Amino acid sequence: MGKPTNLTRREALRLASAACLCAGAAGCSASSASSSSASGSGTLKVGVRSDIAGMSQLNESNGKYYGLEVDIAEEMASRMGYAGCEYSTVTPDSRKEDLLDGTVDCLVACYSASDKRRENFDFSPAYYEDHIVLVCENSSLITKVEDLKGGVFGTLAGANTAAYLANNLYQRGFTDGKVLTANSDNTDVSFDTWHLYEYESYSALSDALECGEVDAMAADGAIARAYLNDERSILSDYQAADQDYAVATQKGSDLSQKVADAIQSMLDDGTIAGLIDKWD
Repeated sequence: MGKPTNLTRREALRLASAACLCAGAAGCSASSASSSSASGSGTLKVGVRSDIAGMSQLNESNGKYYGLEVDIAEEMASRMGYAGCEYSTVTPDSRKEDLLDGTVDCLVACYSASDKRRENFDFSPAYYEDHIVLVCENSSLITKVEDLKGGVFGTLAGANTAAYLANNLYQRGFTDGKVLTANSDNTDVSFDTWHLYEYESYSALSDALECGEVDAMAADGAIARAYLNDERSILSDYQAADQDYAVATQKGSDLSQKVADAIQSMLDDGTIAGLIDKWD
């Protein structure tokens, strides 16, 4: 699922290097508040997620973040000459403003480089390719998308998942796409053949799936897998909307090209391929 420039699938990325990490690649964790180095090179302020196992997750007991994106950020910062990273947790609702107001220098936060987002930010080459998938409880006996007609889909509020989901279901002929009813913030929307609820966190969405409030959880694959268990499955007949995760920086900033060059070099020498293997 990782995607380097000019390659489209994870298998191609794996071929870029051996499955081991390059010497000097980042470790598996980093402090949530690094200090400036004695050399004066300082730290890079990085916005990351705190709730996505395998990508970026905060360990509350030691205050450290762990995951693929943390390792990518550490190695990227090193190649740019920084002493380390200072991490801040961002959410789908906060990350745009955190980057615009300079709370963080960049986002390495399961942030896809959509055309709309490129209007506001610069993006590095993509370091990971993902897709929207659907997760259902096995006890529901839902095994294909058509089984969800008349059902309830859940997504994360503030993410682009709901829009992609609605468009894809329309393109598949699952729905006529017309909104029948909607509340003021579009977190409760009725269509002809399905209903949409949006939740403030993935944990709340996961709980809603468990208790039957929603019939399917829609999320990027990397996120969905963090909430899988023996009682849940990803529907095999549904995959939508390529999500190319990339590092976002302020548009036109001096940092943008440096970030792009660092990520490209990590793709070229196989470092990112090795890190993806590490966290897979």
